[in-house]
Amino acid sequence: QPQLVESGGGLVQPGGSLTLSCAASRFALDFYSIGWFRQAPGKEREGVSYLSRRDGTIMYADSVKGRFTISRDNANDTVYLQMNNLKPEDTARYYCAADYSWYRLIAGTGDYWGQGTQVTISS
Repeated sequence: QPQLVESGGGLVQPGGSLTLSCAASRFALDFYSIGWFRQAPGKEREGVSYLSRRDGTIMYADSVKGRFTISRDNANDTVYLQMNNLKPEDTARYYCAADYSWYRLIAGTGDYWGQGTQVTISS
């Protein structure tokens, strides 16, 4: 069974940085478009960033543009989300997702999802 496992979450102060990792097992991640999503308590899940398998197109939510960077390491089947200048409103559980279809991925209906990693921004 293909699997995605996130790591790297934690508690940081506002203005701090974190790098989330998403490791794929039992499938080759470079054949898939990938994305990061997040869900805060009482809120709907939202897309944070996406990276296309086809042409490398990258998209970011307006709320994270200029602060977050998505990248992938195909050799190690790992996706990263570098998060800088973190704000309290970034507090959420962060999930990575993968799908062969770009459109299914950005619709939030991708085939593969991790269990998430908690990010808490607080002083």
